[in-house]
This record gives sequence, structure tokens and C-alpha cells, in this order.
Amino acid sequence: MPRPIEQLPQIRTAITFYRVMSWVTGIFLLLLVAEMVLKYSPTHVEVFAFGASGPLALEAVAPGAGCQWYSLFVPGGMGCEITSLGEGVNISLGILIVHGWIYVIYLFASFRLWSLLRWPFKRLFAMALGGVVPFLSFFVERPMHRIALADLARLEAERAARSAAAPAPASTAPEA
Repeated sequence: MPRPIEQLPQIRTAITFYRVMSWVTGIFLLLLVAEMVLKYSPTHVEVFAFGASGPLALEAVAPGAGCQWYSLFVPGGMGCEITSLGEGVNISLGILIVHGWIYVIYLFASFRLWSLLRWPFKRLFAMALGGVVPFLSFFVERPMHRIALADLARLEAERAARSAAAPAPASTAPEA
């Protein structure tokens, strides 16, 4: 496996990729939380686009028969089903799906940065939590980015010191 000092260009791109994915994941997580609050709070609405109500509308969702007000907050929902009554494109469902896939990409970005810099496992765990705890990705990204840049600067200085200490290659040109 190549050492980090041999992978400086990959580390630079991994830092940028992690930073971008951290922000994108955090924004979609906040959208997901807002969608869940709208759907599972007493308002019981979802966001739909291009339906009968117009280009963007809040449409009702109907809890099934036998649902209690608290059943939507219990894991498994106590068998309570929710039916969307809106027409058109379900933006709420789209946010849920897109966040899931963006989180997978975010985990890849976190793992890539973590493995290239050979950090301890607790940093990977903290970065992974950033995509599932609202607002945490914004708070985790900043110190991880700062640490990564410091590690990158250290590796570049070490590489420069090694190349300055290395003997110059002997010339193979014949003397005339």
C-alpha cells in the first residue's frame, strides 16, 4: 500500500471531495428533517410538485385506520400506515431517497480521506455520524478539514525535506 507521502495529489482531491460532500449531505439531512416534521407532526402534509394543486404544494397524508396520535413516533409505527393523498411528483419521497444515496457517497468520501491520511478509527466514526445527526456534518467538517490540511502541509514539508536531502543523480553524458 502506498504511503501517504506518495499520494499527495489524491489527498488534495480527497479533502475537497469530503468538504463538498459534507455540506451537500448536511443540507439534504436538514431538508429530510423538515420533511419528516411536516409528515409526522399533527400537520400530516408532504410536498408535491406539478400536481393538480400547482407547481409546488403541501398535500395531506392520511394515517390509516386504528392509528393513534402516538403510533407514528413508536419504532415500527405499531402497524400504522400512512397514505399520501397528493398528486404529482412526491418531493418528500425524493428528498428521502436522494439523501440516502448522498449519504453513501459521503461515507465513501469520509472513508477515502480517512484511509489516505491513515487517521484513527474515531475520526471516521465522527465523520460518519455527521451524515445522520442534523447539523453535525457542518460542525465535524471544519475540524476534519483543518486537520487534513495540517497533515497535508506536514507531508509536503517532509517530501520537500527528503528531496533536498537526496543526492543528485550522476550525469551519464560522456566528458569531452
